[in-house]
Amino acid sequence: MNYRDLLSGKRRGPLAVALRCLLSPLTVPYRGAIAGRNFGFDRGWLRSHRAAVPVISIGNLTVGGTGKTPLVRYVARKLREQGLRVALVSRGYGAAPGEENDEAMELAWGLADVPHLQQPDRVDAARIAVEELESEVILMDDGFQHRRLQRDLDIVVIDATCPFGFGRLLPRGLLREPLGSLRRAGVIVLSRADAVTAEARREISSRLARIAPHAIIVQATHRPVGLLGWPDQRADLSHLLDRPVAALCAIGNPDAFVETVRGCGAQVTAVLALPDHDPYDSATMERVRHWLADLGDRRIEVICTHKDLVKLKTDRVEGHPVWALLIEIEILAGGSEFDQTIHTVGEAANRVAAPSDADV
Repeated sequence: MNYRDLLSGKRRGPLAVALRCLLSPLTVPYRGAIAGRNFGFDRGWLRSHRAAVPVISIGNLTVGGTGKTPLVRYVARKLREQGLRVALVSRGYGAAPGEENDEAMELAWGLADVPHLQQPDRVDAARIAVEELESEVILMDDGFQHRRLQRDLDIVVIDATCPFGFGRLLPRGLLREPLGSLRRAGVIVLSRADAVTAEARREISSRLARIAPHAIIVQATHRPVGLLGWPDQRADLSHLLDRPVAALCAIGNPDAFVETVRGCGAQVTAVLALPDHDPYDSATMERVRHWLADLGDRRIEVICTHKDLVKLKTDRVEGHPVWALLIEIEILAGGSEFDQTIHTVGEAANRVAAPSDADV
């Protein structure tokens, strides 16, 4: 059963209704735990730590894919343009011991000069970034709920196709914390803004402005820029025009990915949506091979996300060519103010890094 369809109410029938009824009371203890934790940090009862350099957090209010990874690349590149040494810290969700997770492998491809430290203790990761890697600014990936490490700027990504997590906290909805938590945000990026109508964008932006009146609201889209085959084959998007493809992904919002593939002109004949961060272990690969074998048409090519390709590590499965759709973020509205905000943090990092008169 599709979890999103269940929570949204699209899934009907006695079983779906029963499951929603069972999930609803569980939001009460979850809300209490989140409220208590945020209250503790707001009052200073729970200790937070300031890094020696400026920190920018890029996070979500909901679970599932909001398209955060292309935004991390965008912000990192803006800071690198200022000549700053940037480090990325994250929890490393889903990574095997001693290995990187899928997001780290994807980011390494696009940010070869930005080291990525993955560990649950992001305070310690930030210390290592500064003391051992001499980083001048830190990007904390998926850090909105991680309040132990203080930040100079909170950027929150909201998916326009499901902006408010069906209006409910986990596990009945997709919200990690109440909407009022957005007041902590300095920038709210409305991703996939082009996937909804102009009226819907206005309504979402208006609601966000009421919740977080001091935040900059940015509208963005995820723009396909090409195809990548393992390990480094390239193809233009024109390769997809009128081509039958099978969409394969293990991300939080598979529907958005499938629509993006269709928007490139491909004929999506089959879809296999795996659980978010699926490791593509032997059991998963057996499932994928059976799925492709059942298609019965070797002309069909597999289109996946970059995050999937770095785990598949192959250019073919069951005789079908495999391509990843490369995505970059494009700012549609609010770009100048957003870039200036990033630049301001970068200037602060430069001031920290510059020797004072007392140091000379």
